[in-house]
Amino acid sequence: MWKLAVGFIVFAAIALFVISKAGDKVDMSGEKHGADAAHETAPAAAPK
Repeated sequence: MWKLAVGFIVFAAIALFVISKAGDKVDMSGEKHGADAAHETAPAAAPK
């Protein structure tokens, strides 16, 4: 049982560290659909 508690504390510490380093750059909105979605076109294949 103590291993579960230690694992949770370690996981929470890593999560807080990552969030604090990323700041406001983290996008937690999930998949984008519509005008917000930015799809890049695939480059054309080079002729042989």
